[in-house]
Amino acid sequence: MSRKDGMMYAPVHEAKPVVGPGEFVIAALALDHGHIYGMCNGLVEAGAELKWVYDPDPEKVKAFLNKYPGVKAARSAEEILEDPEVRLVAAAAVPSERGPLGLRVMAHGKDYFTDKSPFTSLDQLAAARLQVEQTGRKYMTYYSERLHVESAVYAGQLVQQGAIGRVLQVMGLGPHRLNAPSRPEWFFQRDKYGGILCDIGSHQIEQFLFYAGCRDAKVLHSKVANYNNPAYPELEDYGDATLVGDNGATQYFRVDWFTPSGLGTWGDGRTIILGTEGYIELRKYSDIGRSSTPDHVYWVDGEGEHYEHVAGKIGFPFFGELILDCLERTEKAMTQEHAFKAAELCLEAQRQAVNLTPDTLK
Repeated sequence: MSRKDGMMYAPVHEAKPVVGPGEFVIAALALDHGHIYGMCNGLVEAGAELKWVYDPDPEKVKAFLNKYPGVKAARSAEEILEDPEVRLVAAAAVPSERGPLGLRVMAHGKDYFTDKSPFTSLDQLAAARLQVEQTGRKYMTYYSERLHVESAVYAGQLVQQGAIGRVLQVMGLGPHRLNAPSRPEWFFQRDKYGGILCDIGSHQIEQFLFYAGCRDAKVLHSKVANYNNPAYPELEDYGDATLVGDNGATQYFRVDWFTPSGLGTWGDGRTIILGTEGYIELRKYSDIGRSSTPDHVYWVDGEGEHYEHVAGKIGFPFFGELILDCLERTEKAMTQEHAFKAAELCLEAQRQAVNLTPDTLK
């Protein structure tokens, strides 16, 4: 796993299968974003059998097959979609293509697992809601900054155990390293990546809904800007937003592409969760100046001050739960409404955002 490049973030963990060999067959479609490796790692570790891969770019397919030997290269997407053994399709398409691809997958009677952000427009979201209703299939999203980060999983366990009381506020910081020369063209095209709040902001909003126990929320205000990248006029390198949940809890988050080259990882992601009886701070990918390792959890409650380094200790239960949800038609890993609500709110934050780009860069 590359700690310098967030686009290739793909955690691995000791396998804890929830099904036997061949009981849950999956395929990978659309390898436009490196997150497809993290998605497949999690599912395979939980017992899924990765049968197929397809992408129109043979170089991407070759790299994928090197990572997952034994997987078959399909001649077309249809070869995968028409295979009755395949129960779920994992995909990391260009963001603007994720919604339409999901409609195709569900129309073929298969569950769909897409990289975030799952949509770039509210119309795409509406079409997916309708398709889910009509087909009964799942449209799940890889919100990796909670689902594939052990400190984030552990924080959820602490919150659910009542360690800090009722959650009042969630603050999220999601800085990322730009690595502009390594990025594909679509990364800089606004209609394809959807905007910074739609893209990496989706992680932050999903975490707020989860930790604060909100079923719904409103975007109070949001902002975006291109502060320092005139060579890429459609890039938004900064964004922030404030939300209030249906239970009164609030959120502030900031996302940006300003990670300095001196940081040993791709971003110093942090989350602070304030409760009525204490608070939790997550230093997800680094504890700067102290440790270059990930997954540091600090919390304070009525009993005292606590610290736990949870890397390698917690695992990633989402993937096994998702497999069982697909087999049993339950919603333990994530409800469909939660996945869609996080998507809806990031699209709304993007839609109403004030653009602070300096006139000299517009």
